[in-house]
Amino acid sequence: MAALLGSAALVVTAIPAQAVTPSATAPRSEVVPGQGTATPALVDEISEPVDAAAKPADAARSHLAAKKNRYRIADPKRDLTPVRSLTSGSDETVRFQQKHHGIAVLGGQYVVRMEKKAGKRVVTGTSGKYFTGLTAPTEAKVDAELAVRRAVATTAARLGGNTLTKDDAVRAKGGRSARAAALTGTARGLVVIPKGTGVLAQHVTVRGTDPATGEPVLQEVYIDAAAGFPVLQYSGVKTLTAPGATPPAGTPAKAAGASAAPATGTAAGDFPGVKGTGLRADGSEVELDLYYDSGKDQYVMRDYSRQWDTTQNSLVTWDARGVDVGEASGRWPGGISEFSHPTSDFGKEAGQSGATDAHWAAGQVYDYYKKQHGRDSLDGRGMAINSLVGVTLYGQPYVNAFWDGQKMVYGSGDSEYKPLSADLDVVGHEMTHGVVESTANLVYAGQSGAMNEAIADYFGNAIDVTASGTAMDDPDAGLIGEDLCRTTAPRACAFRDLNDGATTSKNFLGVAFSTDNGGVHLNSTIYSGALWDIREDLGAELADRIAYRALDSYLTPLDGFTEGRNATVAAARELGVTKKQLAVVKRAFDAHGIVPGWEKALGVDSDKLFGKLNITGTGVGAGGGWWATSKSNDDGSEPYSVYAGRTDGKGAPKLISPNDGRYHVYPATDGKTVVWAAFGDTGVDILSRPVAGGPVKTVWSSFTGVEGLRVDGDLVVFTEYDPFGSRHVGYVNTRTGKQAYVDGGKYHLSTAVGSVKGSTIAYGKLYPGETEYELGVEVFDVTTGKTKLLPQSGTPQALGQTAVTKDSVVWLVDEVEDQGQMAVRRSAPDGTGLKDISPETGDGALFAYDLTASDEALTVTAQTPDTAYRNETLPKLWQLTPDGSRVQRVSCNRGEQSNAAADGGRRVVWIDGTTGWTDLVTRERPAGDCG
Repeated sequence: MAALLGSAALVVTAIPAQAVTPSATAPRSEVVPGQGTATPALVDEISEPVDAAAKPADAARSHLAAKKNRYRIADPKRDLTPVRSLTSGSDETVRFQQKHHGIAVLGGQYVVRMEKKAGKRVVTGTSGKYFTGLTAPTEAKVDAELAVRRAVATTAARLGGNTLTKDDAVRAKGGRSARAAALTGTARGLVVIPKGTGVLAQHVTVRGTDPATGEPVLQEVYIDAAAGFPVLQYSGVKTLTAPGATPPAGTPAKAAGASAAPATGTAAGDFPGVKGTGLRADGSEVELDLYYDSGKDQYVMRDYSRQWDTTQNSLVTWDARGVDVGEASGRWPGGISEFSHPTSDFGKEAGQSGATDAHWAAGQVYDYYKKQHGRDSLDGRGMAINSLVGVTLYGQPYVNAFWDGQKMVYGSGDSEYKPLSADLDVVGHEMTHGVVESTANLVYAGQSGAMNEAIADYFGNAIDVTASGTAMDDPDAGLIGEDLCRTTAPRACAFRDLNDGATTSKNFLGVAFSTDNGGVHLNSTIYSGALWDIREDLGAELADRIAYRALDSYLTPLDGFTEGRNATVAAARELGVTKKQLAVVKRAFDAHGIVPGWEKALGVDSDKLFGKLNITGTGVGAGGGWWATSKSNDDGSEPYSVYAGRTDGKGAPKLISPNDGRYHVYPATDGKTVVWAAFGDTGVDILSRPVAGGPVKTVWSSFTGVEGLRVDGDLVVFTEYDPFGSRHVGYVNTRTGKQAYVDGGKYHLSTAVGSVKGSTIAYGKLYPGETEYELGVEVFDVTTGKTKLLPQSGTPQALGQTAVTKDSVVWLVDEVEDQGQMAVRRSAPDGTGLKDISPETGDGALFAYDLTASDEALTVTAQTPDTAYRNETLPKLWQLTPDGSRVQRVSCNRGEQSNAAADGGRRVVWIDGTTGWTDLVTRERPAGDCG
């Protein structure tokens, strides 16, 4: 399925589409087959009678039941639950949620559009995703409690990445590490993930704060209900930009102790409000709708005027200056109050804080959706609108904004950026996320997430340019956030340009869900650019109506770019555009490369060893001329299995792991043996099997979790999580059967990022020093039992992956407070010859976070600092000679390159996201400088 292309591609079984004969009463009807389902993705231009007296949902279901040969929905009444029914004039739209034996199907929504007038009702079209091939079980082996533990553990591991930091220290509440203590999980119940015949999963929401960055954590994690492995996870925080990627240069009200409720006895039609004024951040004055709080003798930013005649809810702007962003995400921070002023004229302070902009702009966005599309607030039902202004990040400036499913949160800005509410298109963007959530609810990951961002950008921009009177042919008309600049020109600090004239599907960047939620910001302008072109060519009013109709009545949660094109074209046709205008719509998508099969045109410069792995975050192993990786089946529905093959591409891959229902992950190989972890419903085992074949042996069992497996000869090395959230490097001698932790498994110690060669094990170590925890790299000789703490050039703040070669130990280290650069450091196992072969500072410093090494070369996974978040800033592979004299790019492929594993010589294998799938690829030697 196009919607979730990337390292965790969500696909469905290829069920042949049934031949569909259009209704005899509608010869012009168009039926677009669904992908991997017998139910059509789109039925357009029909006019088929249905019961006019029935409720809309009942009438819609009766239509689907009567046309069973077309829709292939066995029992619409049993399997479709109404989500919402909307009526606008004579138009009726009913959105259904698919259920599989009573369990919700992730992204399974089907929409029926009807028209009712003159006492008659006809169905005019349908669209969406109904998965006809689901046979998943409905009983979970993994209960909610275990699922929560696994979800929190996997989120903590994701936050920690492949590094060891002082956040791993056991010093937080309850004796847990800071990272583990900062997270909590909430079970959401069972869902069916529509991969192939379906995967039953426990849905868990993990909340908290990343102690390393201060960024809010709101992670949606889906744990396989049979084996306990996380099969899908993505962030639920819908930010303006990807976290860390900013370009350089009334229910909650009651909980917060808000202003008193309006006085009773108000005359019908009146509302308890007053008019005022306020200065915006740019110094201009605007009219504000306020409320006078007699108890405080203050005017507060609470606007009743817009919704008093319907829900009597309000638009409220809250003073969150100094509130940490982690406290404002997915929760209501205590102690905040509405922005207030002794008079109704809010002055300079309100302008500089972003309060005036947020309050005024919220009203502008509300008015746009109400007047242009007949929509009462974000949910269409008059919900209260709350804006939190001025949040910070660990007391420092925060340059981002987001919608968290309940409210808008705006960062404080910094010396280069005004408060994030100070641009109408940013406010429109965040509020539109709320509109998307209440309509198509596009899943915020992969292509569907990129469309979520694109639609938020489109309407935010549309509202802004209309309000400002900016012509669509103005060179800066397509910019997002350009009014936030303090010291630079608008184009220099804008977050995106919807009219960049260059972004097409050829620019698509395939990344894992751990990177920008699968590219939701990186790829958004492919789709928003097409919508923007339509607006420029057809005019604002018609283009906005088409885009809104597609969102409200056609799109469903897992739709991707191609479905988005089909929905927009169908919406335009429904709204009665001319042939010439319809051609404009199609041409815009053509120009941006959104055509059927566009993904097949993405090329690579590497050799594919194993394609369409359909996995995420499971690692790769290589050594002795062999590779090892995990793979699901072609539709991604089966638990992962471990395969091995030759790195020169000769011969067929071998299935190594048993097909026992467990998830087999984190494989490593030395060319003779493959080791891996098997996740089941009761625990995790480390298994071993010879490459040449033979019995599978269990060499270690864990009740918490393991990662970072390595093998060389008789030694298997791994990292295990303990119940306190700390990590410990363990090892097993498969010949003697000896098992141990290198640090004794002591709760106050943490070890991780281990590696092995011969009898030498290297790892990062976190241990109590005289005054605080300290970090170092330690070497352990299994034969002698001796350890050696290697010297450092400074005081490490973080340690990355280690590697052992024939004469050296190599590791990544961060000692300087900077933007995240790490040095590549080397010494002999006895600690002599300490040298940085790539420095942490200076022009050549690498933003590195992973390392793999052979005796002839070191390969680092690193990101490149840039002035924008784009292909050049994604993880790429860099290869260094052992002395650091030469640095080259391994591959010039677009998209994300990850999980690199050195074989021998200069050959590296890795997982590549260029094609939108997870492919295992290789190069025998580096590609060069990619200039």
